[in-house]
Amino acid sequence: MKREILWNEKDAAKATGGISTARFAATGISIDSRSVTKGDLFVALRGPNHDGHDFVSDAFRGGAVAALVDSQSYGISNDNSLLVVDDSLAGLEALAKAARQRSDARVVAVTGSVGKTGTKHALQSALSEVAMTHASPKSYNNKWGVSLSLARMPRNTCYGVFEVGMNRPGEITPLSHILQPHLAIITNVEAAHLEFFKNLDAIADAKAEVFDGLEGLGTAILNRDNAQYENLATAARKKGVYQVVDFGQDPKSWARIKDYALHSNYSSVSANVDGEDVTYRVGIAGRHWVYNSVAVLAAVKVVGADLHSAMDSLSGLSALKGRGNHHLVNTSAGVFEVIDDSYNANPASMRAAFETLGESQPGAGGLRIAVLGDMRELGLDSRKLHRDLVPALTSVGIDLVFCAGSHMLDLYDALPVNLRGHHAASAEKLLPAVLEGIRPGDVAMIKGSLVMQMGAIVEALINLDEPARALNGN
Repeated sequence: MKREILWNEKDAAKATGGISTARFAATGISIDSRSVTKGDLFVALRGPNHDGHDFVSDAFRGGAVAALVDSQSYGISNDNSLLVVDDSLAGLEALAKAARQRSDARVVAVTGSVGKTGTKHALQSALSEVAMTHASPKSYNNKWGVSLSLARMPRNTCYGVFEVGMNRPGEITPLSHILQPHLAIITNVEAAHLEFFKNLDAIADAKAEVFDGLEGLGTAILNRDNAQYENLATAARKKGVYQVVDFGQDPKSWARIKDYALHSNYSSVSANVDGEDVTYRVGIAGRHWVYNSVAVLAAVKVVGADLHSAMDSLSGLSALKGRGNHHLVNTSAGVFEVIDDSYNANPASMRAAFETLGESQPGAGGLRIAVLGDMRELGLDSRKLHRDLVPALTSVGIDLVFCAGSHMLDLYDALPVNLRGHHAASAEKLLPAVLEGIRPGDVAMIKGSLVMQMGAIVEALINLDEPARALNGN
């Protein structure tokens, strides 16, 4: 399918105040020379570890039609189309702002301590059922990712859904001003990034920065069951938010969860959205996904899209890589299941993952196994926050626990002896014990902060799948 032209040399130069050396028509934008596709505008950013200007030639070989470079770059050939600006990051942000100004799309910003990527993904799926929808890919939620995602938004977009993240105060405000959202969803406020905040109130204040750029008649969608709800609702009103809509099990919720049932690979939900009773299925297991789903339905209702099409899309959802997706691994000895939740972790998402593992159905003689890596950026309370997870582990029927990392040692030592599988300093050192301990019928859930590289354990377990290895000729 032919891709729409996003930027030509005139529009890009006008947006950025830059100078174009030749004509071009870009159908995409990339900041990584390794993922450039034919027709892209390559933006050469200067990062903490690499300078994109060193990879401009690679980008052109990969199919880029032009490169956005800063005026301090030397030795880059003018034989190719260049858009020269004072600062390449400022240039990318300028493209994002111009894309926002030229579009009539209804824009939704999604943030929160837990669930923002999943909620964004589910809302994108729901709105795509009814109209042209553009969304940030993966977890593109920082100053680079938000600007890149917005600069890629086609002119004819009806709905834009963007994830916004932070780990320090003051990071969301400029992103909100770039996005100028009509709706802002805050999924929840939990103990994440506490290393950079004195308490949960401070995290709530930082999340409330998403209201700073909200359009005049904007709407805030908040989790009424979260302990920070009143703080967030008050912040929204003080910042002039036109409408506050809430979701949760609280009887006063605008989008209210009436009842739900959790199953091993899906959830059933009964809810009331703005006075309308609805019943639907979410194609991913977990209580946290029940909450994500009503937040999505609230947003769909607010933007005026079709609620029943959205419910249909929720039933077809599948978990993203590293965020709860399931794998069945077939070996000569039998089958076991892997739940890959390895992308990231904080206390709230850990508890949600334990609940999901507790709802799983092991095979004959199988165990529910948790393979856990450190939760990072929790500050001075890190040891206590790790130990405090023990009741959540023991209350849902988890049979065996493997732990990686110095922080997880506190949890491991606090476990009942019969639940202790093995502890090691890293995922790499823990892997042999996990491979030795897994048996047919088991369900193993792997989770930890991204820096712990728990995904390597997931890959090693999946690679035990003998039919897959046979298909690959191994």
